[in-house]
Amino acid sequence: MADKKMGFLEHLEELRKRLMVSVGAVLTAAITCYYFWRPLLSFVKRPLGGYKLHYFNVMEPFIGRFRIAIFAGVFVAFPILLYQALTFAAPAMKSKEKRFVYPMMFLMLILFVCGVIFGYYYLLPISIKWLFAQGEGQLAPTLTFDGYVNFVGLFLLAMGVGFETPIIMLFLIKVGAVSVATLRKNWRVAYVTILVIAAIITPDWSPVTMFVMSLPMLILYELSMLLARFF
Repeated sequence: MADKKMGFLEHLEELRKRLMVSVGAVLTAAITCYYFWRPLLSFVKRPLGGYKLHYFNVMEPFIGRFRIAIFAGVFVAFPILLYQALTFAAPAMKSKEKRFVYPMMFLMLILFVCGVIFGYYYLLPISIKWLFAQGEGQLAPTLTFDGYVNFVGLFLLAMGVGFETPIIMLFLIKVGAVSVATLRKNWRVAYVTILVIAAIITPDWSPVTMFVMSLPMLILYELSMLLARFF
């Protein structure tokens, strides 16, 4: 990441290369995952319990398998995507800021995995149970293959990204973009912002799902300010 000034066209060319590598990584991982769609589907269906998935048109089985492969490809290729994003942004950083790139990359990867695991084993079952309960015994669920896969994929992706909050906050504090005192003073604004973000990334827009998704983000926000005092 040596300092090197780049013109506008050079930045565009660099962006094109980074995007091509990222898309190639996702497609390569997705093609591989496509052949393992059965165990992946079993894994995705586990929070449903005994409920079965259905399809209502001839294309849906293929589209559902394709969607599973794409989501799995994004998760598998996430380290590459993260590396491409941070190294693309690195030339615009000062030397002081660049020192945090690789440690930040490692921690962001760990937190992303933790967010996906936490979302899958704890928040996803709670959300599904609450959403089913809205039928109050008067409705029977008929879940579509593609729709359910899309819901779970977006949910877990949102949880993984949401868990990046502490690293992003620590980075902004360390580079001097914002101070702990300012964040503490404007905590109401930060809380509302997190709730809005949770509402946007919540796949089903239900209040319970939004709450269970925003709660870890709020805790991580407070944790990031605590860690900033020691690092």
